Amino acid sequence: MKLWILCLPLFFLIFICSAVYWMKTESLRTLHRFLNRQFTAEDIIKSNTGIFFAETTEKLEPSPLAVCAVESAARTYPNRSVYFFMKGLTKDLTVTENSFYKAIPLLSSIANVHILPLDFEDVFKDTPLYPWYQKVNPAQEKFWTHVSSDGFRLAVLWKYGGIYMDTDMISLRPIPEVDFLALETTKSCNNAALGFQRHYQFLRDCMEDFVKNYRGEIWGQQGPKLLTRMVERQYGMPVVKGTEDTTCGDFFILNPQRFYPIPYPAWERYFQVWNPSDTFKSSYALHFWNIMNKGRKKVIAGSNSLAENLFIKYCPYTYQFIVRH
Repeated sequence: MKLWILCLPLFFLIFICSAVYWMKTESLRTLHRFLNRQFTAEDIIKSNTGIFFAETTEKLEPSPLAVCAVESAARTYPNRSVYFFMKGLTKDLTVTENSFYKAIPLLSSIANVHILPLDFEDVFKDTPLYPWYQKVNPAQEKFWTHVSSDGFRLAVLWKYGGIYMDTDMISLRPIPEVDFLALETTKSCNNAALGFQRHYQFLRDCMEDFVKNYRGEIWGQQGPKLLTRMVERQYGMPVVKGTEDTTCGDFFILNPQRFYPIPYPAWERYFQVWNPSDTFKSSYALHFWNIMNKGRKKVIAGSNSLAENLFIKYCPYTYQFIVRH
């Protein structure tokens, strides 16, 4: 009996390792079948329940922050599927659990995470953005990575419904609203996090404005500035007080505290020593402002920074297997 009791932890460990290995292997098989066009995104994505992320560069090893964004969303929404689209995934790519890539096998081991190749042709087809995509020349675009990402989020929410978040956002708690935009300041919207049901008319209106007023040489013209001018044009910019949210028509406009409690001029606070009084109790997710950081500051194990503490709590796999190694 004593021997049996002593062996129980070992059996439990073997069971957990086997389950994780099976999930990782099965998820990678699904990825390979997708790359070989044995099925499409429509075969996988469930309407109005997905959480969407995108890597619009050719990178195959996302940053630790991007991995944390996906993991934290998967943990925050355990009953919803998280879809991470990656532009660098192609049909001739082979990724295994023994690959030198860390992020893809790690994220593939999380049951509700699906890694999918990003094909802009497929994403923009059957949306108002498709004629624009057929004409635009990415090589001549100054901000193509950002512009294509701005288009992706509108198109994917229009086609499937759900929530889109940038890969520099760490999820803290579920967003209760279904249809929403979020203010960055009291006078402007940001498109780093938004959610709408499938075929929501406001999304179509935004895509039509995207094409009509396209100015690829102006940063944000098709992103935050687009949402801001659409809200102003259709409803007038709403007034928010304290930490209250408001509405425009039949969707919510969330308070800046929900995603942007640390404004972009103060982005370095994330990499400073953590102040325990920073609870972010009014926030659903935190935006790290990668556009400001540009990879200069990183999450460092043992630094006791705010970023490190967020990683430890909300994306422990990323912290353990990527930050610490």
